[in-house]
Amino acid sequence: MILRWLFASLHLLTLPLGLGAVWARSRALSSVQQTRDYRRVFLADNLWGFAAFLWISTGLVRAFAGLEKGSSYYLHDRMFIVKMSLLVVILLLEIRPMVTLFRWRMAVEKGVAVDTAVAPGLARMSRIQAGIVVLMVFAATALARGFFY
Repeated sequence: MILRWLFASLHLLTLPLGLGAVWARSRALSSVQQTRDYRRVFLADNLWGFAAFLWISTGLVRAFAGLEKGSSYYLHDRMFIVKMSLLVVILLLEIRPMVTLFRWRMAVEKGVAVDTAVAPGLARMSRIQAGIVVLMVFAATALARGFFY
């Protein structure tokens, strides 16, 4: 019972961290111009990645390790499918920022100039991801209350 509560709490506490981080990454990308600006981008990106790791790992444990209602319940619930589909969309949208920011990190370490022309597009993508996280909250609360089963 305590383990179930702790995993649920950690899963939910990750929400403000992730939402704040992806929004901060968007804002940092919108104003990146100098080398010192990269630190803000990379910090927000690291927090976003950490939140994603916590969300996914605690979610998997909750859904498939017997802490909650069980995998058969979740895999047959429409809202769970919607929530996981939204997660897949976030992960697919994350491919470009992840690859680009990895390249930026390598360039900054080597002292090479970084082409920030794609930064506004990455910022927009981060805002879209933030919106999808909010939609996931609606799907999660519908799931928890048995709506649209």
